[in-house]
Amino acid sequence: MQEETLSLPRYAPAERHQETSFYFSRYEHRRPPEPLKRSRTGERIWQILAVVSLLLGARYIVWRWTGSLNWDAWWFAVPLVIAESCAYFGLILFTLNLWKTQDYPMRPAPARIDECLAGEIPDARPIAVDVFIATYNEEEELVRLSIRDAKAMSYPHPIELNIHVLDDGRRASMRAVADEEGVNYISRDNNVGFKAGNLRNAMEQTSGDFILICDADTRPFPTLLERTLGYFRDPDVAFVQTPQWFYDLPEGDRLRDWLWQRLGRVGRWFGGAVEAVAGEIRIGEDPFANDPAMFYDIIQRRRNAYNAAFCCGAASLHRREAVMFVALQAFGDAIAKAGDEGRSRLTRLTRRKSDPEAQALARWQAAQEEELTPYKFHVSEDIYTSIVLHQDRHRRWKSVLHPYVESKMLSPQDLLTWTIQRFKYAGGSLDIFFHDNPVTAPGMSIGQRLMYLTTFWSYLGAVWNLCFLLAPLVFFFFGVAPVSAYTGDFFGHALPFLIANEIAFLAGTWGLSGYKGKVSYLASFPISLRALWAVLRKQKIKFPVTPKERQDGNFLHLVWPQVALMVTTVAAFCWAAFALSQGIGAYTPGGLIANGLWGLNNVLAMSVMVRAALWKPEATA
Repeated sequence: MQEETLSLPRYAPAERHQETSFYFSRYEHRRPPEPLKRSRTGERIWQILAVVSLLLGARYIVWRWTGSLNWDAWWFAVPLVIAESCAYFGLILFTLNLWKTQDYPMRPAPARIDECLAGEIPDARPIAVDVFIATYNEEEELVRLSIRDAKAMSYPHPIELNIHVLDDGRRASMRAVADEEGVNYISRDNNVGFKAGNLRNAMEQTSGDFILICDADTRPFPTLLERTLGYFRDPDVAFVQTPQWFYDLPEGDRLRDWLWQRLGRVGRWFGGAVEAVAGEIRIGEDPFANDPAMFYDIIQRRRNAYNAAFCCGAASLHRREAVMFVALQAFGDAIAKAGDEGRSRLTRLTRRKSDPEAQALARWQAAQEEELTPYKFHVSEDIYTSIVLHQDRHRRWKSVLHPYVESKMLSPQDLLTWTIQRFKYAGGSLDIFFHDNPVTAPGMSIGQRLMYLTTFWSYLGAVWNLCFLLAPLVFFFFGVAPVSAYTGDFFGHALPFLIANEIAFLAGTWGLSGYKGKVSYLASFPISLRALWAVLRKQKIKFPVTPKERQDGNFLHLVWPQVALMVTTVAAFCWAAFALSQGIGAYTPGGLIANGLWGLNNVLAMSVMVRAALWKPEATA
């Protein structure tokens, strides 16, 4: 399908709102990047390099277990080799995730609802879409922008478009904005279930065939429905997730331009050469390494091949039938389970087998106590919904990651907001893994199980990442090595694997820079560790609303583990270098070089979070 040019609407606000201004107003002209173009040749090159990397990695891991362990320091050597093995397993999963791009074909926008159903219906009516804009305490004028962009969505056929503001803040001012914009206002007298409960309450009061879920700052492009409803011509497609794009991030300067300003033509030539190999590199962009393009255009998009792309909430379009189908099935299963428990209690009390009337009574009582819940009351209700749909063995529902950006939204503007968001993601995912693990539950295909395991394994990675961060310190302070010797044998096994791995993933993510994502993943280990600890202690992960405006204050206190690690690593290296020069301890030049480079990588990774803590946006003119 030929690509269309996005044309964002320009608004003429009502006179009483002319004074409204936001920091992101100066970024309204920005347009999203195009999805990466698929190259069969490039994909084959990536796959060959990935296999070579995994084989060299297997060679290294086998050697580590059989020929390199320093048993005199088993307390150090064994945990580290276990960490390396866990990381290698994660590498296998990630390689499978990135194996190939297999987009769903974009089909023409349907004109009638019967074009989206398995059978024919007598009355072929236009499609009805409900737009849910969930809000709690966000500024009303921010929500107004989302409402207006939702109203501006176009469609080539008659369509029933109903926009609903779901206000869990119960604000009269928000109701007034909804009335002024001519959209429906929905509220409730409690906040049970938080966002999931808010969505369920709205579903009970609406009846559209499809539901577009938006956050308060989600601003759809006019093309969203026209480009995505065509997927639902396949009656088994349950939801379509579109990429999230933060249009207010600092753009930074291209490396070649940045070097040109400082080194002249030589710098521009060198920067251009680097970018020709590594892809576009920008200096000063995205201080929090959010990198949504890497997640959506690489990770999520390539899960289409496994029918395992999961919902991320905002900017996703759902088939109401699919959501209700699974909700009713879960409702029935819960009643059956509760009814069986009720019969068992009745049998124990009466000491005789319950009769059919007693069984019916137990089921009726269970039905009275059970609630029909279209969206799971969970901090990660989006991925939970995806899991339940993918587990359904009756319909084999499909999910689609649409490659084109169809909306814009706001990014975290400070490290506190970013930390809240990442803790919620990590805690929600780990809670699912430990309490409702889809990897072992029935219903999913092997590919789907592996893709969900990839997600959960990435959050567990904070445990072995901590081992990798502390390992150089053990050598620097005590001269104790996890390997028998830092000789040519060590470098002969480690370097080929490390080099091949970097080259392979450079090819696998061609067009995007993967470095920011890697260092951010390593440097955010304290967040994932806190989330893991909270889940293991069975603490309930809360539903904090992500602030949409920058929070004032100094955020260095949020990165004290990273600062401590940086300072300790530098100090420890200085001590080890001094000890080696004076013949103190069992230090070796090979060990100092290997651990020095290792420590340098750790310091550079931690510095990303420290810079993010100190970052402040440019002052608005």
